[in-house]
Amino acid sequence: MKFSTASILLSVSSAFAAPAGELQKRATVQGFDISHYQPNVNFGAAYSSGARFVIIKATEGTTYIDPSFSDHYIGATNAGFIRGGYHFARPSSSSGASQANYFLAHGGGWSKDGITLPGMLDIEYNPSGATCYGLSASSMVSWISDFVSTYHSKTGRYPLIYSTNDWWTTCTGNSKSFSTTCPLVLARYGSSPGTIPGGWPFQTIWQYADSYTYGGDADKFNGDLTQLKKLATG
Repeated sequence: MKFSTASILLSVSSAFAAPAGELQKRATVQGFDISHYQPNVNFGAAYSSGARFVIIKATEGTTYIDPSFSDHYIGATNAGFIRGGYHFARPSSSSGASQANYFLAHGGGWSKDGITLPGMLDIEYNPSGATCYGLSASSMVSWISDFVSTYHSKTGRYPLIYSTNDWWTTCTGNSKSFSTTCPLVLARYGSSPGTIPGGWPFQTIWQYADSYTYGGDADKFNGDLTQLKKLATG
């Protein structure tokens, strides 16, 4: 993801799970993620090319709302995409619960309309300080749990979690605490998803490149369109 200044996993696991060697043969759905760093997005062309989902930055910490969120969200909706918001975590600035509530109040909610993804927690390298935000692995896991439980209590859905294998291993001690509840969005730029951290059996979404033809970063959903719709509907 680009930095600013400032129970579905279990129900679909049998559909997604496959030996590593078979992943490239599976059906996938193209998508992308965007923030205000990518103001020029061609939603119509992306949809025409086969993309079907968009994840859009909504908030960061408890003081920042992405200025392009509303325009991006409306553009994605009008083009026919399944879409959802994401929150860039700042674990050193406030509690997980505070940030989940801020996210929910500014675009990160979920509704059972068939076109809204559960919100996504973007938890990764600190763009302006210590990699793990000065938190121990146990404190980081507690912070994430606070965010996840708050989001779940307010929406009935578990948020997606976006991270990298390296950050997750370094900053959570490779915690397996979320592997049966929160779908994994794995960032790895390359020809394959690589090592899956945290006990997750697979990645639900793979961010495979930091550029996409029609704007944003390039993502692939690990399943077919019917399974993507299941993720949206719950």
